[in-house]
Order: sequence, then C-alpha cells, then structure tokens
Amino acid sequence: MAQENLLFSKDHEWVRRENGTVVVGVTDYAQHELGDVVFVDLPAVGKELKKGDPAANIESVKAVSDIYAPVSGKVTAVNEKLGSTPELVNQEPYGQGWVFTMSLASESELDELMDLKAYEEYLKGIAGE
Repeated sequence: MAQENLLFSKDHEWVRRENGTVVVGVTDYAQHELGDVVFVDLPAVGKELKKGDPAANIESVKAVSDIYAPVSGKVTAVNEKLGSTPELVNQEPYGQGWVFTMSLASESELDELMDLKAYEEYLKGIAGE
C-alpha cells in the first residue's frame, strides 16, 4: 500500500479516501510502538464520531491504547478479520490491518491532517532528532 496517498493524524492514525468514505488504520510507527497486537475492540457500525473521539481500542502485549477518529463522521464498516487475526495490524498496517471505515462529515477536516512528508517530520520531532 502506497503511503503517499494517505493522510496522517498526530495520534498516529492514517486515513485513505475511498468512494466517498475514509478508511482508517494505525500507522506503522504506532503498531511498532505498541508491539504485538493481541486484540482490537472495534467500534459499532453506525456510531457517530467527532474528530478526536476515541473510536476503538487496540490491545498489545505492552498496553491498551485508544484509536481516535481522525475526522468526524459515522462508522460505515469495521475490519471483521481483526477479531480472529489482530496481528494483521502489525503485519500490514496500511493494508489488511485497516480498522474501520467512516463517512466524512466535513471535507475540510481532511485539510487538518498531514501528508506523508509532514508526518515523517512530525515523527522526527517526537524522536527528538
């Protein structure tokens, strides 16, 4: 999956536009920081989310973390595969490891997300480089 087509949040979620909805997952950085993912608590289809709301939980051998809604909208689908194979988040964070899809309440919220270059710069700042 080409990361160049994705947008990124400061909470380490990625967003890909697809047929009027957005696909949401966690970044490679996030899955690496989490370690081995053992469980993903998916949001309910139809749930309304505002940008920044906790949307799902991801549990790893190290910790339990929230996955936040990178934009506002309604959950339209969840990745059922993660119920039996949560390790897909580690193996293919930008592919089969997607978490949920949602409708987009406001197109302008996408403008607040980072492109790949900006996200890479953001990560350098976190690492203190």
